[in-house]
Amino acid sequence: MVQHTPTDPVVSFVPANPLADSDPPVPPLDHRTIVLEAGSIHHEGARPLDVDILLEQDAAVLLRDGTVLYADVYRPVGEAAVPAIVVYTPYGKRGGWWNEHFYATRFGVPADALSGLQAVEAPDPGYWCVYGYAVVVIDAAGTGRSGGDAVFMGSRSGRNAADAVDWVGEQAWCTGRVAMSGNSQLGMIQWAAAAERPRHLAAIAPWEGASDVYRDALLRGGIPDTEFNDHGVTVTIYGQGRTEDTSSAGANLRDHPLFDDYWADKVADVSRIEVPAYVLASWTNPLHTRGTLAAFRALDPARSWLRVHHEQEWIDFADPRRLHDLRRFLDRYLKDVDNDWEATPRVRLSVLDPGGHGDVVDRAERGWPLARARTRTLHLDAASMTLSDAVAPPAEISYPGDDLTASVRFSLVADRELEIVGSLALRLWVAAEDADDLDLFAAVYLESAAGERLHHITLRDPRAREGVRRMAVDGRLPGMLAYTGPVGRLRASHRALDAQRSSELEPYLSHVEEQPLTPGVPVEVALGLWPTAMLVHAGERLVVELAGHPVGPLSGDNHPGGWLEIPTRNRGAHRLLTGVGNDSVLLLPIVD
Repeated sequence: MVQHTPTDPVVSFVPANPLADSDPPVPPLDHRTIVLEAGSIHHEGARPLDVDILLEQDAAVLLRDGTVLYADVYRPVGEAAVPAIVVYTPYGKRGGWWNEHFYATRFGVPADALSGLQAVEAPDPGYWCVYGYAVVVIDAAGTGRSGGDAVFMGSRSGRNAADAVDWVGEQAWCTGRVAMSGNSQLGMIQWAAAAERPRHLAAIAPWEGASDVYRDALLRGGIPDTEFNDHGVTVTIYGQGRTEDTSSAGANLRDHPLFDDYWADKVADVSRIEVPAYVLASWTNPLHTRGTLAAFRALDPARSWLRVHHEQEWIDFADPRRLHDLRRFLDRYLKDVDNDWEATPRVRLSVLDPGGHGDVVDRAERGWPLARARTRTLHLDAASMTLSDAVAPPAEISYPGDDLTASVRFSLVADRELEIVGSLALRLWVAAEDADDLDLFAAVYLESAAGERLHHITLRDPRAREGVRRMAVDGRLPGMLAYTGPVGRLRASHRALDAQRSSELEPYLSHVEEQPLTPGVPVEVALGLWPTAMLVHAGERLVVELAGHPVGPLSGDNHPGGWLEIPTRNRGAHRLLTGVGNDSVLLLPIVD
């Protein structure tokens, strides 16, 4: 039976997945303190430990509301007090389904790059203890053996994580300085925790952390899409109590289809964050790109740094060069090491070269978005199905909005090299012939002169890259493992913009009301595509594809992407108008 908390906003809960269903099992509580000796090996092929590590297993962490969480504390033997790195995770601090099935070596991380002690998407204690840090991995409230309810982001989750940070900072073995680190949900929670301003928090390092789950994940463009959340995440998170119901058929999405207080509570006030931040993003992540970059823009420019990488994030997270870079940041703010970190460029970008081998990596920039980018307007022409710098005579084209094989494509052959860096937008005139709403999906990508779609593959190992290529379906590869360019989506009844937060290249949908269409009557909509940085070579074809279904990268097994059969409101024909009077355009940020 669905229950409600007495808090405001109201959150609906359902029973958590039982611990007994986890395969392999969630380990039972085993309170003990042991020494993991230097030279010991803790996973097949893993790197032997370089130092003795003291493991305090299943330490009890008390929150302000009386809830008890459980943590594993790894710290170097022989040091009286050390700074700590806190990981707040729903995926299990040790053992269980996620740590078994999503071990990073399955995605191209060399086995000997890790000690085997790390939790999924979390920093490796085998590395950090060598350099005088403790790593504290905490099962989030309502997950594993921890008490309380499992909540999905929001202020309550932020308070829980902030309390955990302060508990760590008050331990006798800690210097009182604590950082947070981790990837995906382990990054997302850092925005909310840091906004609570816990006393002992000294720095954060969110790796690929979305900041608005309505706009970034569950209702992007106003279209409910919980496929990855339902079948790739929550189905394998286990607990002993209740969990927030974020499923497609759940009460929270049913009761909150628009952006109200329930969803607003899940957008942390990043402007409240006072501690230094090392922010990592990529163009290729189907969940985190927009929200990570939006959060970065709200941080104090004097105390925040952004790096946009070009590989799958777990590979980047385990790369020795990247670990050294992150350690310089943490040494500066948790140990007061005078290492000239502040001279690090505030922004370091990767620019992708889909289909080629010429990615630009770690290019220094002064800020984000790039001030020197200029907007180029390309006009869609439904008569020639081209993109052009000049507006064409009036024309229109129709496609069946509910046909999963139908789409329309507009293209431009580049006559010189272009660099697209920033957010893109489409401004389109559309009509639904037989319905009062339509769901519109868009993708921008490149094709070779021979008409082959060009991909950027995020894995490093040649054999793994070839394996990804073999996963192609109709010329498309799976999301996260491959990338062709930015995508976007929009429910036309959600087309109302927040005028104060919108710009030409970044339309910001308010999602506070629905504005139904009149069947057959065209309306103008602004469809934002997520930021990118990509090279277009002379002779390559720049393509805009539009449809009533996802047209970007595919969803893969336990990976996010475009789920072709996402439920939509589409029915009957969609009309797209172009040219004089109904000028539909693509807006591109171009860097010379």
